Amino acid sequence: MQEQEKTMGENNPNEIKVEATESGAAQDFTAPEVTAESQPNEAVTSIAPEVVAQLEAKVSELQDAFMRAKAEGENIRRRAQEDISKAHKFAIESFAEAMVPVKDSLEMALKVETPSLESIKEGVEVTLRQLSSAFEKNRLVEINPNQGDKLDPSKHQAISMVPADQEANTIVTVLQKGYLIADRLLRPALVTVAQSK
Repeated sequence: MQEQEKTMGENNPNEIKVEATESGAAQDFTAPEVTAESQPNEAVTSIAPEVVAQLEAKVSELQDAFMRAKAEGENIRRRAQEDISKAHKFAIESFAEAMVPVKDSLEMALKVETPSLESIKEGVEVTLRQLSSAFEKNRLVEINPNQGDKLDPSKHQAISMVPADQEANTIVTVLQKGYLIADRLLRPALVTVAQSK
């Protein structure tokens, strides 16, 4: 076996002197200097070209997936804006469909040349039924409290307080009906309430 003696260079700490004792000549070997800047470059150059190709393919695949997801997100946002626009534009379509027969009835009543009091009353009753049906279909509910009901500020608006033989803050008369649309107040009922005694 060869015995080799290694000595560190005096001037350069990276220099190693190897002396052969049995056979061969003495050789000087200088290790490459390692610094913080040189480490990543040497690590990159030591990666096999196949690995680099695989990583580049993966990056390309991820970029493609990102661009597709971004485009899909833009399409969803655009379609949502179009749906909102259509909803605003045609929000009352159902209600309008229910109101057309009411208008037809009123126009027919005006075309009668010599209406009798009886025919006018009958026509108004038919038209009112059509209107009530239109309100029902579109969840438009009337607020018509009874005399003696407790005042509900979320549904009733008190116009005045009047002396009455009933409990204070209860409804005496309804001056105008109120309306709800699907549990949302459209117009409060206008009422008078009993004064405290």
